[in-house]
Amino acid sequence: MEHDIDLSGYSIRTDLAVEAHELARQHNESDIPGVWLQADDSEPGIMVTRLHVQTEEAGKKLGKLPGRYLTIEVPKLRNNDTSVEEQVIRRFAVEFGGFLKELGITEEHKALVVGLGNWNVTPDALGPMVVENLLVTRHLYQIAPETVGDGYRPVSALSPGVLGITGIETSEIVFGVVEKSKPDFVICVDALASRALHRVNTTIQISDTGIHPGSGVGNKRKAIDQETLGIPVIAIGVPTVVFASTIVNDAITYLLGHFGQSMAESNRAFNRLSMSTLPERKEPYTEEDLPDMESRKTFMGLVGSLPEEEKRQLIHEVLRPLGQDLIVTPKEVDDFIEGVSNVIATGLNRSLHRAVDEENSAAYTH
Repeated sequence: MEHDIDLSGYSIRTDLAVEAHELARQHNESDIPGVWLQADDSEPGIMVTRLHVQTEEAGKKLGKLPGRYLTIEVPKLRNNDTSVEEQVIRRFAVEFGGFLKELGITEEHKALVVGLGNWNVTPDALGPMVVENLLVTRHLYQIAPETVGDGYRPVSALSPGVLGITGIETSEIVFGVVEKSKPDFVICVDALASRALHRVNTTIQISDTGIHPGSGVGNKRKAIDQETLGIPVIAIGVPTVVFASTIVNDAITYLLGHFGQSMAESNRAFNRLSMSTLPERKEPYTEEDLPDMESRKTFMGLVGSLPEEEKRQLIHEVLRPLGQDLIVTPKEVDDFIEGVSNVIATGLNRSLHRAVDEENSAAYTH
């Protein structure tokens, strides 16, 4: 978008590690050389997916840039539950600290945190709100270094706004700040557009491939990555919105899954009256839950039998010319953005500063 509402105008491709995990489950992982993948559900309520795309060839096969991707899925994160948020803070701090070590970033390296997004649009205000809660210390090292104790590092922060507000490409602003302030690495925080309904407001994604402007809304502008800045760029994103085409696509899948569940439980021809007797389902339907191809055609016609990506593309092509591929966010987005921005900021404070821990981290956030 080229005006004030630049929702996810600077967005990493969503659901990176999760999508790769789902793709790998459809194939034998040994059929994808150059891909390292690990799913960790050892902590109740949290699924952590780690992906390392090691070669260009593997990246092309998965549709991803070579690099490291980490996704933290927490279905209860959207419930605005403080105990869940504290659990996620602890896990995020641990995972992000490990991510920095994998990139060779030590406690002595200086950080610049960039909060991308439009602070006037709630679902796009994640980045600026994270920056508000960060413990910034770079200025102390310059004007009063004797006041800085052990366990801290120089951290600076920036909320550059969006092109429609500033008239300046965000990448240009970030490049200028990096050139003058000389950080050792950059962390970009942004809101994302999700490719699946069930991941909206439930997922935190981390990648070392940087930010690729406009990928969330179809705009193509200059990237913010290691190639353009000359230093490592780590992207942190949270899916806060979803396209109408995604909602329609997922609704078709849920309908087919519901029909398939009804057929499996009744063990007879589908009966509309049996729909209301099925137990409530909390998990999204997978390919294994759907009925066979002939049944899909019976229920949903040609659309029901299309492969996932073809179905998604068809719906997008139908809605976009009509101006109906709207960007949608949950009604509780205000509370969620406030909560998750605090989660990410507190997690960053703990992982960037050894002196900040579970006991004192509340003193550094609003």
